[in-house]
Amino acid sequence: MKNIILITLLPVFAIAQDAPSPQSPSMFGAFLPFLLMFVVMYIFFIMPKQKENKKIEQMRTALKKGDKVLTVAGIIGTVTHVDDRFVNIKTGDTKIDFEKVSVIKLLEADTEKREAESK
Repeated sequence: MKNIILITLLPVFAIAQDAPSPQSPSMFGAFLPFLLMFVVMYIFFIMPKQKENKKIEQMRTALKKGDKVLTVAGIIGTVTHVDDRFVNIKTGDTKIDFEKVSVIKLLEADTEKREAESK
């Protein structure tokens, strides 16, 4: 008798095992935490860095003779000549050629210096 009941219920157990359970997460649900983490990282890390890089690039393109700058090597000097790719900086009695990408900060613009002296 037990064998007959088991044989008749065997197909029911097989079908129940193949059916997806309502507790299994969908593909979107599995990747949702990673997607949210990427969005947060983009907003807090990538976007501000892109804005900062854009400002630095604008500063480099606006460099002109007489600007006081700081280089990545820590050298502070005054710009004496600006080219498309290079900039000549005078520090003390020495003039040094740098690539524009090595200028990281504009300390004092020439126009600001002239306005301060005229006042």
